[in-house]
Amino acid sequence: MAMALAQHRESSSDSSINKHLDGGKYVRYTAEQVEALERVYAECPKPSSLRRQQLIRECPILSNIEPKQIKVWFQNRRCREKQKKESSRLQTVNRKLTAMNKLLMEENDRLQKQVSQMVCENGYMKQQLHTVNTSAADANCDSLGTTPQHSLRDTNSPAGLLSIAEETLAEFLSKATGTAVDWVQMPGMKPGPDSVGIFTISQSCSGVAARACGLVSLEPVKIAEILKDRPSWSRDCRNLEVFTMFPAGNGGTIELVYAQTFAPTTLAPARDFWTLRYTTTLENGSLVVCERSLSGSGAGPSAAAAAQFVRAEVLPSGYLIRPCEGGGSIIHIVDHLNLEAWSVPEVLRPLYESSKVIAQKMTIAALRYIRQIAQETSGEVVYSLGRQPAVLRTFSQRLSRGFNDAINGFNDDGWSIMNCDGTEDVIIAINSIKSFSSTSNPANALSFLGGVLCAKASMLLQNIAPAVLVRFLREHRSEWADFNVDAYCAASLKAGTNAYPGMRPTRFTGSQIIMPLGHTIEHEELLEVIRLEGHSFVQEDAFVSRDIHLLQICSGIDENAVGACSELVFAPIDEMFPDDAPLLPSGFRVIPLDSKSSDTQDSLTTNRTLDLTSSLEVGPATNHAAGDTSSCRNTRSVLTIAFQFPFESNLRDNVATMARQYVRSVISSVQRVAMAISPSGLNPAVGSKLSPGSPEALTLAHWICRSYSYHLGAELLRSESLGGDSILKNLWQHQDAILCCSLKSQPVFIFANQAGLDMLETTLVALQDITLDKLFDESGRKALCSDFGKLMQQGYACLPAGICMSTMGRHVSYEQAFAWKVLEADESTVHCLAFSFVNWSFV
Repeated sequence: MAMALAQHRESSSDSSINKHLDGGKYVRYTAEQVEALERVYAECPKPSSLRRQQLIRECPILSNIEPKQIKVWFQNRRCREKQKKESSRLQTVNRKLTAMNKLLMEENDRLQKQVSQMVCENGYMKQQLHTVNTSAADANCDSLGTTPQHSLRDTNSPAGLLSIAEETLAEFLSKATGTAVDWVQMPGMKPGPDSVGIFTISQSCSGVAARACGLVSLEPVKIAEILKDRPSWSRDCRNLEVFTMFPAGNGGTIELVYAQTFAPTTLAPARDFWTLRYTTTLENGSLVVCERSLSGSGAGPSAAAAAQFVRAEVLPSGYLIRPCEGGGSIIHIVDHLNLEAWSVPEVLRPLYESSKVIAQKMTIAALRYIRQIAQETSGEVVYSLGRQPAVLRTFSQRLSRGFNDAINGFNDDGWSIMNCDGTEDVIIAINSIKSFSSTSNPANALSFLGGVLCAKASMLLQNIAPAVLVRFLREHRSEWADFNVDAYCAASLKAGTNAYPGMRPTRFTGSQIIMPLGHTIEHEELLEVIRLEGHSFVQEDAFVSRDIHLLQICSGIDENAVGACSELVFAPIDEMFPDDAPLLPSGFRVIPLDSKSSDTQDSLTTNRTLDLTSSLEVGPATNHAAGDTSSCRNTRSVLTIAFQFPFESNLRDNVATMARQYVRSVISSVQRVAMAISPSGLNPAVGSKLSPGSPEALTLAHWICRSYSYHLGAELLRSESLGGDSILKNLWQHQDAILCCSLKSQPVFIFANQAGLDMLETTLVALQDITLDKLFDESGRKALCSDFGKLMQQGYACLPAGICMSTMGRHVSYEQAFAWKVLEADESTVHCLAFSFVNWSFV
């Protein structure tokens, strides 16, 4: 009976299935049928008609289902998968928006507190102004009430260090979430759901400070672990060593840390820090890593280890990491430093006084790095050429570190200066113990090389955006590079034999192929392989490839990156380079000189006028890639160049000579390129124009040319160039450097043509800060003094060949110089003195 009932139910089920199939209605699949279909779906989510028919033949349990219904099942399965992914994505976006909303609300509360505090301070100041007689007493009372009374703390005892740590924690939290620092939004970095985070910089506080808040899809402990390992993510950190570590209660730790950072240019010493780092967990579950400098420069490492460093100060800084509901963390980063700007030349002090630089190099870099790690961990980053993102990131770090090492040339790394008397424009450093060994296979070491030679130099650039210059250098390598030098470096590292001076002649076609490897999440840094195509002049090598491959990183080529430096760093590699290939990086670094009061300084500088510059107007650049020309006008940046060359011991001097000449040629090429693409130059080819509304410039140009003809009996310009406005244009474009100085007790320059500005390495705006005595070297000053009486008596003087100095301290030679009085229209009043330097060039 039971068997009959079962058979009846089975036949009823079959008839029901057949009825649904016939009617095109929903089919209820058994668990075995779904399992079989899922196996196929895992292999092929969209099977063809033939594959579906084959599936029915191979699986008897599916024999009672029509192919049309199986097709519908796969369509529904794909739709469910898509809906599931979309739902997951929306949940993730919702969590991010919730966390970002919470962050923005907290930021709004902090700003409201800041406004309230400023209103109270404003009311207090008004009260003080109305009670002048009691203001001094009130101020003293206020000072006594607000000044913290610090007891003497022993940094050699755990109790004293714990006291410092707790104080550091309180001060850091007041900066991260409170109003201890007057934070203002960093220009060009607007918050939003798609942004990296909220970025602010300090205003009117001691030292320079920057702050960042953001959401990261990593757990707090992982984030703290990454950020504490500063050399792994900070390109400027050379070394970090923990000297002492001991527990501090609540699961926290106190560490005494010594850190070294690279100097960004060859013109400044590197920095080191001796700090206390405190890691603890707050009552609300937030993880805090805070840090501050310990007093006493003699503490920590030995003086010998820190001989090439200037001890800088870390004011209370650190990371506040709060876990989010549903995973991830909200992180607050504060970097507050005193970089001892007094120890660098005045022209470089903006690099050490600008909170924008600190924000880009440290604060933003830290947040971007952990977001990069989070994306790599989640699998969002696509692999390139079979290499994982971590491997590509390691290559970028090795290139940057090798370039920083070449720029700094630390003695404890084996670097020493070669035959330098302090007057060379290009510094040659030698490292005879440089290791080229493979990290995984020491047998691959190129131990037969004599060492590495580095030729490096730094100079000032005017009115050119660093991003524009580096982008041009990247895209137009043939404008500045020598293929034979690239071939020499590649051959030396690849074949293990020094190719100088017997390299086989090769013709560089000028073409380069850029093959991208990877990039960071915001494309602020690109890693790529460059292939330079070359062909041999020798017939028997005609069919042999002479191509050269370079591994290259390019960063900061976005003009919107405020305060960031732009870099182009490359190293020769083998065509199939292994993960541990030896690298010898060379390249360029351009850093904008933007101080923390740059807005005020720019407005003042723009309004300063000179006798001739008052009538020179800068027009828009024709190169739209340069962006807004007003952003580059009257701006300065520091260009640092470093090129490394392997050498054999017996050819060291030959390679040094070649390196010095090559770097000088690269410098000349870069200066020419910078001048050509500068939006604020006066070359009509790049869109500049002369203002027709001011006759002073034309008047001075006429006086200069007429006085030259009157005193020397020759024409300064061709006769056809003397009509109308053309006299000023032709004087500006004259091949000789023409300069005019005032007749004050301390003569200063009031005008220079384009060649004169190039020779002095300055701009029209900065020209009036240069005095006549700074132009010549000692012998040149003696020659000028001996002929000065003759100049004032007869109106002109001819100076012999000599040497003068640019504003960057570079030596400039000239074959001959003329000096003459510039007479006004009445031909009796002397307006200024003019100088013309013939056939000048950098030594």
